[in-house]
Amino acid sequence: MSGPIVLGLRILLALALYAFLGWTLWTIWQDLKRAGQQATTQKIPAIRLEVQIKNQAVISRTFSQPEIILGRESTCDVLLDDATVSARHAKLNYHHGQWWVEDIGSTNGTTLNDEKLTIATVLATGDEIQCGNARVSINRGGMGTVSPTQSLPE
Repeated sequence: MSGPIVLGLRILLALALYAFLGWTLWTIWQDLKRAGQQATTQKIPAIRLEVQIKNQAVISRTFSQPEIILGRESTCDVLLDDATVSARHAKLNYHHGQWWVEDIGSTNGTTLNDEKLTIATVLATGDEIQCGNARVSINRGGMGTVSPTQSLPE
């Protein structure tokens, strides 16, 4: 082959390589942009809490905010008016695609399905949280028939 033809092919190959690299970077950038938009507009699924304190009537409330505080303090999202409940007793929050419950330093502790809560734990429909004499039943919207959280056998 003659020199000009080889030079032309080399230039054409370099242009094709740069075009492919540019297309690849543009595709990655578009994908990251789309993923970022989806992450910022993530919808929090509703969770329904059915609260019963001693022999009082059951109160049902639905939430779709990322954090729910349970306690005796008037600023709590779920007011548990009972002397055995701490001012700020437990917290439910939504992250990593799940609803979680954790005790936030309560005096009498929090139980999940009659097991003492020591770390943040994922909630399922049918779970029952107990804060003092108050029982809170969980119903995650659209979860269908998911069994309650259970302890692993020892």
